[in-house]
Amino acid sequence: MLGNYILADNQYITRAGVISLLKTMNHDAGICEVTTSLELLETLRRHPRSVVVVDYSLFDFMSMNHLLNMKSGAGESSWLLFSDEPEEHFLRQLLLADPAISVVMKHGTQAQINDALMRVAAGEVYWCDLAQSVMRTDVPPSRVADPLTPSEKGILREIALGKTTKEIAAEKYLSFHTINAHRRNIYRKLKVNSVNEVTRYALQAGLIDLMEYYI
Repeated sequence: MLGNYILADNQYITRAGVISLLKTMNHDAGICEVTTSLELLETLRRHPRSVVVVDYSLFDFMSMNHLLNMKSGAGESSWLLFSDEPEEHFLRQLLLADPAISVVMKHGTQAQINDALMRVAAGEVYWCDLAQSVMRTDVPPSRVADPLTPSEKGILREIALGKTTKEIAAEKYLSFHTINAHRRNIYRKLKVNSVNEVTRYALQAGLIDLMEYYI
């Protein structure tokens, strides 16, 4: 049974409502409020066995992969998406990527929200009617062509982890000029101009883990 809750939602009234429900259910529940993904990461490090109650649309995740990477790096936690009506394709893609994510709607009844909070804390997965309906619908996932080759992805990962062209060349037993050419191609294909932009792409594409990035 997980006894600590982390509220990752930038809507004050939502946090206040969830806190009220949790205190009614369990006076001893530990509750942390976070307003940024960095705060969430730091809180998960202190309290790895937590229920994360998150509204994706009202938080500063850069992408779905940003959320998924953070969750995968905090393996002892359980996550509950607590949201207004999400876009169905997004919800389907999220649950296909990680079926262990629970879902309940903000407009759900008090009984439904209570049930979701209790079941997730018990290590179970809760899907509201919308989530179940979306997952029953046979909608093929959209496909986006990947502009990078496997070797370019490997080099992009090293760039995103802060390594210099010289360091990457030495580790991969390639010349400085070869790595530099790959670097230029990566920037051109992604239409970016800075390390910050390629790092953001690497996070969104799941090429680096968020925990690994912040170490």
